[in-house]
Amino acid sequence: MPAEPLSYHPGFGNHVSSEAVDGALPTGRNSPQKVPYGLYAEQLSGTAFTAPRAENRRSWLYRLRPTANHAPFTPYTGADSWVTAPDGKAEITPNRLRWDPLPQAKPDTDFIDGLVTYATNGDVHAGVGVGVHLYSASKDMDRRAFMNADGELLIVPQQGAIRIDTELGRLDVPPLHIALIPRGMRFRVQLEEGHARGYVCENYGALFRLPDLGPIGSNGLANPRDFEAPTAWFEDSDEPFEIVQKFQGRLWRTELPHSPFDVAAWHGNLAPYRYDLARFNTINTVSFDHPDPSIFTVLTSPTAVHGTANCDFVIFPPRWMVAEDTFRPPWFHRNVMSEFMGLIHGAYDAKQGGFAPGGASLHNQMSGHGPDLASYRKAVAVDLMPLKIEDTMAFMFESNLVFRPTRTATSSPACQSDYDEAWSGFPKADLTRV
Repeated sequence: MPAEPLSYHPGFGNHVSSEAVDGALPTGRNSPQKVPYGLYAEQLSGTAFTAPRAENRRSWLYRLRPTANHAPFTPYTGADSWVTAPDGKAEITPNRLRWDPLPQAKPDTDFIDGLVTYATNGDVHAGVGVGVHLYSASKDMDRRAFMNADGELLIVPQQGAIRIDTELGRLDVPPLHIALIPRGMRFRVQLEEGHARGYVCENYGALFRLPDLGPIGSNGLANPRDFEAPTAWFEDSDEPFEIVQKFQGRLWRTELPHSPFDVAAWHGNLAPYRYDLARFNTINTVSFDHPDPSIFTVLTSPTAVHGTANCDFVIFPPRWMVAEDTFRPPWFHRNVMSEFMGLIHGAYDAKQGGFAPGGASLHNQMSGHGPDLASYRKAVAVDLMPLKIEDTMAFMFESNLVFRPTRTATSSPACQSDYDEAWSGFPKADLTRV
């Protein structure tokens, strides 16, 4: 595994120009009659050509060979735990669900084959909804790459640093960082520690973007400059390479006689990113009441209904709690939005046990949930001094559509059959007490 540090271009949604070979980028035009060095000009569009300028995402790639040059695709027979919405086999249930972490992957399992779908919603054919997956890998992808035509991928490592090679360059993504891979971009995942585990949100809908700040003002939450796009890098190899592609819920494969990572230069504003979650500027109350979790939104995929998300990526990072006369953990609630949670590190402040790093939980639309009994008792009895919650990082994929857990997830030994007991034993309120 290469150990040299990588360089990056800062800024979310910036128009970047990057070249791995001096002079490889054309000057003054995107597709000249003769591209420098005989490279091939190719545009990768993440939005429609006619999308408004502020929302339009596309990049021009200058590569050793055109991507159009490949043999027909044939069905891929691996990764049989990958499911796409609509999932006709989903076991729809109003029950709250929670899972133990995925076990370590079997030998010779890479990122593609180590991915397991836990829940989906929406319809990939209509371009709405998401798929939520967990992955556990034990080997590099080596001489193969993956490309998803169904949606962009938000990768959340939980255990084991990974290096992601993409057509536009390379990203080092350790735990407590995230990576965002655009729809249609080829990439491979290599393991820096021999094994890796984490979460993936496959977004079929509108591209993830930074949320509007509204009354917060011009600063706060995830700062655009903290997102990092890769610098141009290429691999000039003429050895066989497998391409696995996801298209309309099915996986396909073909072979190339060369590496697909052959882009010598690129420019545009459609790029993969990495982001360090420790750089999130947390906003919180300085008076009373626990605020809504929307103030912890890192990225959002909007819908046509203003303020309602196809998917919000929300984190619960280290932060100060100073609210006076306030129940400080997340309150009991029922939500029109559906919540799929994961835990990267430490403990979650609304659960005293059962929710482990690498695990997951699902609280679907209008399912009552909140702190368990131990967390409640602690919160109502504690002396309300300023307290810093440290050594933790939980997150949530929140969607306006109901998550449909897969049959694999609900039948897994990791699915906790006793999760409802987290809310048992609460005493009845005594109306005779003041």
